[in-house]
Formats: sequence, structure tokens, C-alpha cells
Amino acid sequence: MKKHSPNPPDPATETADLSALSDATERTVSSRLRNPKRPDPISHVFTLLPDIDTPTLLAHACETLASLNVMATDLACELEGSRRNVALAIQQLSVLAELLVNRALDNLDPPEGLPEVTSTNTAA
Repeated sequence: MKKHSPNPPDPATETADLSALSDATERTVSSRLRNPKRPDPISHVFTLLPDIDTPTLLAHACETLASLNVMATDLACELEGSRRNVALAIQQLSVLAELLVNRALDNLDPPEGLPEVTSTNTAA
């Protein structure tokens, strides 16, 4: 039977130059700390339009957290022991964040039939 792909590279022969990567990372982080107004050189990959309203941002954040919840749950089902516990902790944090985002959305635009949320903090 003919082989259609070449042999995969041997990981023992291919080593990344971690010191060069570390130096590049250090330069980027250090320059960002020295001048916070300088745009992050990597941030151009993912950008958000500046005129997006808060409810839209929160709605997308909620959907992203719901996806994270599903992925973490699926991963936890495939793991055992302490790694499973870590995946479940990530899943629980994503659910908590999703609840917080949903409450923020409700505070901005309460659903029909529900009273507006008022602050329970009172000064003594």
C-alpha cells in the first residue's frame, strides 16, 4: 500500500528556541508597561467596533460563555480524577459568568412582567 503523506517530523529533532520566544514576549510586555497608550501589537487580530452598544456586547459575551460551558462539560466527561475536577471548575466559572452577564442584561432592559432591579445597598 502506498503512503500518501511523508513521515511526520521527529519531535526530538525539532526544538523551539524558547529563549528567543521569551525575549520577544518580554520586549512586548515591557514596552506595553512603559507606554500604556501604545496599542498592543497583537490586538489587531481581534477587534471590536467602537460604537457597539452595551446590550449587544453583553449578549455576545453570554453566548460565548454558554459555548465555553458546553465545551468544558464535554471535556470533563472525557477526563478522570483531578483533571476532571479542573474542567468542572472551569465549567462552573463559565456558568457563574453567564449568570452575571444575564443579570446585567436584565438590569439594562428588564423582561416584560418583571420589576426593575433596585439596589439593596443602603447606607447606615
